[in-house]
Amino acid sequence: MESIWTKTCQLPQRESLPGDKTCEIAVIGGGMAGILVASFLQDSGHSVIVLEGNRIASGQTRNTTAKITSQHGLNYAKLFETMGKERAAQYAMANEAAIDVFRRIIHEKQIDCDFEECSAYVYGKHTDVLKREANAAKALKLPAAYVEDETLPFETAGAVRFDGQAQFHPLKFLKALAEPLTIFEQTMVRKVEGNQIITNRGTVKADKIIFACHYPFVNFPGMYFARMHQERSYVLALKHAEFPEGMWIGAEKGTLSVRSYGDLLLLGGGSHRTGENKTGGQYEWLRQQARRWFPGSQEVACWSAQDCMTADGVPYIGQYAASEPDWYVATGFQKWGMTSAMVSAMLLTDQIEGRWNPFGQVFDPVRFDTAAAAGIMEEGKQAVKGLTKRILEIPEEQVSALPAGQGDIVSLNGEKVGVYKREDGTLFPVEIKCPHLGCQLEWNPEEKSWDCPCHGSRFDRFGNLISGPAQNGIGVRDGDDGNKDELSG
Repeated sequence: MESIWTKTCQLPQRESLPGDKTCEIAVIGGGMAGILVASFLQDSGHSVIVLEGNRIASGQTRNTTAKITSQHGLNYAKLFETMGKERAAQYAMANEAAIDVFRRIIHEKQIDCDFEECSAYVYGKHTDVLKREANAAKALKLPAAYVEDETLPFETAGAVRFDGQAQFHPLKFLKALAEPLTIFEQTMVRKVEGNQIITNRGTVKADKIIFACHYPFVNFPGMYFARMHQERSYVLALKHAEFPEGMWIGAEKGTLSVRSYGDLLLLGGGSHRTGENKTGGQYEWLRQQARRWFPGSQEVACWSAQDCMTADGVPYIGQYAASEPDWYVATGFQKWGMTSAMVSAMLLTDQIEGRWNPFGQVFDPVRFDTAAAAGIMEEGKQAVKGLTKRILEIPEEQVSALPAGQGDIVSLNGEKVGVYKREDGTLFPVEIKCPHLGCQLEWNPEEKSWDCPCHGSRFDRFGNLISGPAQNGIGVRDGDDGNKDELSG
């Protein structure tokens, strides 16, 4: 499954780290946030190295819907209530500034990335909720208004419209920005100790280290695993699907996200917490919606994305932890990775260069207040639930009953294991303990993967690592001879 972005833009391959290196600033992660902050810092005269475990833009950046917007769902009324007007204004100002900086960079560097200015809308069925959001946004001096005269095919009472927003092709933009940077691909960071980064290809010593790797893999200090979870969502690219101009997202659960790209319509939805998708069917649900609302449309691509969700609804951008003054982090972008990546680049550059930033307080990673406490407690409950599953009795299941092309947790030779059955009946048993913090993995029937419901690590059906915070695959269980154990079904 390839996104429309990877189908229409090829990124040049970079070499792996050739051995031990020293630099002023090392950036871990070659997605939009990592490339932006590396570009800003290099332009400011710093020596910067980017370390990417796979290929640049191989994670969330290639799977985003690529909306550049300060309109983040029904967010501002909530921020008013939980954080107060001052911090809500900081959040609003930061994301509006991010749009302006995208616009400026694209113009100054003459980047051909299909940048298009348009309005962004959040639509819904409850006018009181929408009006409250519009009023909160306007009070923060955002270009927002409540509207009812927009024509949508979906059932809706109205929408909140944000003007002066934009959309683009993320890989075309990133390709141009990454060209002058020193980037090492296929260089997996295994450990960070003080100012030393240990990878599978050698070590990097840096004065400053930035974790821009989607989900921080160093658990202590920081404890980001207790303050975030991950969610998956799904997208179809459709031909022959007419829709009103602009970018649209539904306010209620189970609604759709929509934006155009050229003659295509990107239709998204089906969001769920990673590891909590026992029945599957997200793509089929989207296809049903496409047939319902856009009869005659034709699917040309489908893909999925994964987002880090913080306890209080605001990203963590700044110093990693008080005990590590030379470490910085950018994570927890919710569903708004493009503007959050740009905010990260602006804020981290200012912090590293010793400049005060007017919106730094709201994103401070070491913040902890009563607004975040309930969310953090919920994350803790989810993690305990995932850990407890490892020691609970699981009903006996016959391997012969497992459908071909699917996986499940079964009792095999007296042990609980995860098993995937190929179409030819060959079984691939894997460990079901996540190597990150030991939670029990769950089978994802929609994407044929083993997913962690605690912190969002994912592994393919054969146990290979797809995405962290885990750093190692679970692998196929070894037999006595040390070879992969393939069993007959």
